[in-house]
Amino acid sequence: MTIIELQKSTFKKIEAEWFNYYHTLREIATLREAIENPFDEDPEEVNIVKGANSVREPGDPTGRIATRLSTNKQLKYLTEITDVIKQVYDALPDDYRKMVELRYWSKQKITWESIASEVGVSERQARRWRNEIVKITADQLGWR
Repeated sequence: MTIIELQKSTFKKIEAEWFNYYHTLREIATLREAIENPFDEDPEEVNIVKGANSVREPGDPTGRIATRLSTNKQLKYLTEITDVIKQVYDALPDDYRKMVELRYWSKQKITWESIASEVGVSERQARRWRNEIVKITADQLGWR
């Protein structure tokens, strides 16, 4: 891990990303769909080569879509965050995972006391686990 202390705003942002993980996955799917199937693009679109004798050539819609997918900054940003969260989650021990599921992915707001009780640790220990997870996520993302 890095020596640089994690800023409070970064901590909150990372926690928000954990809370919104499944929402972000849906956003990524929607964004990909919009890029792959743009409703305003004519599939018969052609490129016009300018010159004395203008020539119409078939376009390369697959190439355009691949370029848009690989260069879309928002898609890259959201994908990086969800990929890191998945990697961190997958590397966690089972009790940490249960804490993550209760804290971030539960439909209802659960108190730290309830989370600690469910996982079988003290409230303080559960919060320490949370801090570790957030710091690891920040480190993986390169955030400070």
